[in-house]
Amino acid sequence: MYIRLPCTVFPQVHSVRSGVSIISPVALETVLKNEEIQLEQHYRSTIQKLHCSGADENTERGNWSSKREYVLSIIGYAVGFGNVWRFPYLACKHGGGAFLIPYTMMLAVAGLPLFFMESSFGQFCSQGPINVWKSVSILQGVGITMMLVSTFVAIYYNVIIAYSIYYLFASFQYPLPWSVKDCNSTGLLCRPEVALQCTSSMNETGPVVWHLALCLLPLFKGIKSSGKVVYFTATFPYIVLFILLIRGATLEGAKDGIEFYISSKSNLTKLADAEVWKDAATQVFFSLYIAWGGLMALSSYNKFYNNCYQDSIIVCVTNCGTSVFAGFVIFSMLGHMAHVYRRPMSEVADAGFALAFIAYPDALSKLPISPLWSVLFFLMLITLGLDSQFAGIEVIATFLQDAYPKVLKSKRGIVTTAVCIVLFLLACHAGIYWVNLIDTFCAGWILLVAGLLEVVRSIHPVWPVYISGNRFIKDIEMMIGTKSALFWFCWRACWFFITPVFLSVCTQFLNYIQLLYK
Repeated sequence: MYIRLPCTVFPQVHSVRSGVSIISPVALETVLKNEEIQLEQHYRSTIQKLHCSGADENTERGNWSSKREYVLSIIGYAVGFGNVWRFPYLACKHGGGAFLIPYTMMLAVAGLPLFFMESSFGQFCSQGPINVWKSVSILQGVGITMMLVSTFVAIYYNVIIAYSIYYLFASFQYPLPWSVKDCNSTGLLCRPEVALQCTSSMNETGPVVWHLALCLLPLFKGIKSSGKVVYFTATFPYIVLFILLIRGATLEGAKDGIEFYISSKSNLTKLADAEVWKDAATQVFFSLYIAWGGLMALSSYNKFYNNCYQDSIIVCVTNCGTSVFAGFVIFSMLGHMAHVYRRPMSEVADAGFALAFIAYPDALSKLPISPLWSVLFFLMLITLGLDSQFAGIEVIATFLQDAYPKVLKSKRGIVTTAVCIVLFLLACHAGIYWVNLIDTFCAGWILLVAGLLEVVRSIHPVWPVYISGNRFIKDIEMMIGTKSALFWFCWRACWFFITPVFLSVCTQFLNYIQLLYK
């Protein structure tokens, strides 16, 4: 079998008939491969020139001004409330230091592989999750799910930021408003009742609490220069955590708190409990924002030859280290509070809202110059929340712009305004119930299911695993360069076997628990 082509294409091989050349399929494949290599080299050379000049490769979408801004934005997006109040509580609940074993394993076999995968998807396609998922029509709903999760959690984060801003301004007085009550002895909330003004149930919405709603006004302008703002918001929390750790370590009872958090007293028998492994997987997904769509959206603004593998390692290690470090900060202070109240640590340690807005503020109120420590703590919470919000709003804007490019190409301000308007509705008297609802159902088991479907997406349902895996790996090598066979063997093992097996097992232990707000 031969293919006939104009002789102008392959003049070196021609037949007697003028104007026609004859070339075998093998020779044609060789020539086309050489042409492909030359085009790729030319494209790579052009892109590298743009990279060195600082110009945008993608003139329609734009690119990050520098790699540093991207890495700081991703770290700020990933390091959030879950690192400060969720991880320490889970560690205490599931055997202290023993919890680090399932957490580290889940980070290695699920967190890092999926983080690398999502970053590669976004960077290679230069598209948000909705367009990325269009390549597999049967799974397009996963992209929509990611958008909905990011939208709801953005609303939920804004409410927490509003509470933090309210507490920040309430801290500029002495004594602190919540220091007049022993929250653990009376069972009352440390936060002032006027702050939340909760109704008896979520069915009674009540009017808008305007002093909470007004706390959200700064978010209208918050994302316009997020790439520059992260230089402060991504680094300031670490400064505050370090200061609070030094202060907490000098207090009486700090040793007891740290021993309760992680020590030789760790309960290794907890590792036999399936709930421990499920919570470890959920925490990894929650803290790294895997399956939220944010990683795809933010990495879609990378330049094509950015080393997304290196970025994934840096962010995952930083995130894990921050969680462990924050645990020492929190429990050194709670150990002091247990010493003051003369109670066991198990009675003062709590989770979520109770830890951030009840237990820890109460512990800070027992210190000398308590307003200073309270201001630093709530300012840290605000910067953690804003960092995640900068990325969260960017995610929503990218979702909508990719879905409706002709209508929303240059109207990101409208998206921000719409999110904030919806958020005002959650500043009503029943808003705290909705926040608890979103936190439970939008940032839990659904992430594990979406992550499992992501692995399915990387293995195209029509192609054999070997073919689709090779194509996916070649796409990544175009961006980060050629790697060894052993390197890709390890990643193949994770993406195509270990990760889906672990996630499938974890989803088998998901149980519905009736949600209560106390």
